[in-house]
Amino acid sequence: MILLLAGTAEARALAEALTAEGIATEASLAGVTRAARPLAVPVRTGGFGGAEGFADWLRARGARGLVDATHPFALRIGPRSAAVCRALGVPYLRLLRQPWAAGPGDDWREVAGPEEVARIVPEGAAVFLALGAQHLADWACLAGRRVVARQLDPPEGPAPFAGLERIAAPPGESVAEEVGFLQRKGIEWVVTRNSGGPARAKLAAARELGLPVLMIPRPPPPVGVEVVADVAGAMDWVRAL
Repeated sequence: MILLLAGTAEARALAEALTAEGIATEASLAGVTRAARPLAVPVRTGGFGGAEGFADWLRARGARGLVDATHPFALRIGPRSAAVCRALGVPYLRLLRQPWAAGPGDDWREVAGPEEVARIVPEGAAVFLALGAQHLADWACLAGRRVVARQLDPPEGPAPFAGLERIAAPPGESVAEEVGFLQRKGIEWVVTRNSGGPARAKLAAARELGLPVLMIPRPPPPVGVEVVADVAGAMDWVRAL
């Protein structure tokens, strides 16, 4: 059995490829997104009970390998999973899509995080936080700006800081949609994480409108693990087990 740590488009595609080849697979989702899209393999949702619980689960299920296809900014699950697999002798692979790269006409500036963004963006400016809903409270330093955040699930509870508008909607599928969204909201700055992948219409829209993009670089993968950039590479790795 292969354990697939899921939550990305690559994980869905890999689940379909593994199923098509008859490779026994189970997927794990953290359960952060309430309306997650279905996968082609059995799915468990929620935590494992820490590193010890995770190790017990891998032993009980007889896992032959683990493919970590979580989000590039999943800061905790990757290092923990790699460490547990190393201790148990379970092969571990990180499926990590390529980061975005700036092109002609892009105005991208790499920033370390919220505090640096707050130093750059002037008070009163309109900011689009294109980075999900999980850590919005970390951006309270942007109080005094008009901040728009888009998330998949409807917002729960009060906004974590004044001036924040939360919108429940998926990313626009086209550049034109994203241009319209940014214009309607009067956005002057775009803040995002370098997640990579196909959902870059917002970046093309920012280029078309001449908007600066403050880009947070992704963290490095766990030290000493094998990394592939696409589903084909992950399938080759699984077949070789």
